[in-house]
Amino acid sequence: QVQLVESGGGLVQAGGSLRLSCAVSGRTFSSYAMGWFRQAPGKEREFVATISWSGNSTYYTDSAKGRFTISRDNVKNTVYLQMNTLKPEDTAVYYCAARSARLAASSAAEYAYWGQGTQVTVSS
Repeated sequence: QVQLVESGGGLVQAGGSLRLSCAVSGRTFSSYAMGWFRQAPGKEREFVATISWSGNSTYYTDSAKGRFTISRDNVKNTVYLQMNTLKPEDTAVYYCAARSARLAASSAAEYAYWGQGTQVTVSS
């Protein structure tokens, strides 16, 4: 069973930064592609960023490009989302997800395992 636990969310002023972490249990973390998604109140869950098993391939939603960076440490079984220059519209619950495949993917339907989410609130 794969378990994902997010941390690092919180309240930050616009223009600030946060670093989300997602610790993944299981011996096969290095073979999973990983993704970050978010869901704002009253909205559908949306893709934020994804990274391949090796970390060599990363993709971002347009609003995250240039501000967010996804990375992973296959020794620590952890994936990160560094978020800079945060905006109020980034406010959401952020979810980490694992995909039983090596290639990165932006569709939530591709991910079988999900964390419980961590709240990010950006004040104006």
